[in-house]
Amino acid sequence: MVDAVVLAGSPNNGPLKECSPVPYEALIPIGDKSMVRYVVDALTQSRSIARIAVVGPREELSVDLQGTGALVVPAGGSLLENVQGGMEALSGARRVLLVSSDIPLITPGAIEDFLEQCRDQRADLYYPIVPREAVESRFKSGVQRTYVSLKEGVFTGGNIFLLNPEVVSRCLPLGQQLVDARKSPLRLCRLVGLGFLLRFLLHRVTLKEAEARVSRLLGVQGCVVISRYPEVGVDVDKPVDLALVTRALQSAC
Repeated sequence: MVDAVVLAGSPNNGPLKECSPVPYEALIPIGDKSMVRYVVDALTQSRSIARIAVVGPREELSVDLQGTGALVVPAGGSLLENVQGGMEALSGARRVLLVSSDIPLITPGAIEDFLEQCRDQRADLYYPIVPREAVESRFKSGVQRTYVSLKEGVFTGGNIFLLNPEVVSRCLPLGQQLVDARKSPLRLCRLVGLGFLLRFLLHRVTLKEAEARVSRLLGVQGCVVISRYPEVGVDVDKPVDLALVTRALQSAC
């Protein structure tokens, strides 16, 4: 079994503010539950998850997550501080599942499948990617994702990670730079190198090559996992995303 950290500290001051006046995105209601409660419930129902720490507004989350058994950890001033705070609350863990609070469609089955593919635990970082056809077969219309074309196909990134707590402080800052630079070719060139970027743009980079380059950049052993569960990659950061997951959750009831 592994422990889980849920990041739920993002203030609701972006596009989703027009959908709900609550102060934090994780607390935006969908039906009769908050967005983060769907995530925590899925983790609680997973047979492979032990302890759960949720990092965010302590007072609001303590009320919202009452009865789940999740530990509530107050948010810090940065992503690194929040991840480290969650890890410290789960001291002694060899591997921790890091989960964003904006994937309310996540299911115990999707979590179990990802962890089963990470069962050797030889790598420091496991990251899921989802084939485009898996997303589009599950959501016929309305889902807007950023896709990456590799030699093996077209994929979107997931929003869960399995991490070795010992490598967080050295790999997370650069990892955040890679995420922030994903839409800026110039910044990406500086980080990954012009030659690699050109091959990537020509769809000549393989999964193994991408895995190896990111591992070298971060200074850790990384492993890419292909998930057939689009729920790990459908996050909510725009009103259209919120409408999509609301429809999907209502139809599942």
